[in-house]
Amino acid sequence: MSEVKITFVECNGAVKVVEDAKVGDTMMQIATANGIEGILGECGGGCACGTCHIYIDPDWHSVVGTPDDVEDMTLDMVFETRKPTSRLCCQIKISEQMDGLRVTVAPEAL
Repeated sequence: MSEVKITFVECNGAVKVVEDAKVGDTMMQIATANGIEGILGECGGGCACGTCHIYIDPDWHSVVGTPDDVEDMTLDMVFETRKPTSRLCCQIKISEQMDGLRVTVAPEAL
C-alpha cells in the first residue's frame, strides 16, 4: 500500500477525506495540497511556527505517537488550544498504519 485515507475535520466542522495520501509524505504536505482549511504551515515544515496544529483522534494517538522535545516546545506557543492529543502535522510522516486516521484542525491561536 502506498496510499492511505485520512479524514480531516476543519475548524468550521467541515469534513474532508483525502483518499490518496502518500505514505512517506508529511501530514502537512497532504493537508496543504488538498486545501485543508486552517493548515497554514508558515514555516514550511520546520517545526517553528505552530500553524499546522491538529488534534489526533484519541483512538489513533498510539499509532501517531507523541511529539519530540522540539515539537513539544513549539506546541507550548499554542497553549490556549493545546490538548493531550495535540501535534504539529509537519512532524507526522504518513505510514501504512495510519490508513483511516482522523484528525481535527485546531483553531488558530497565534
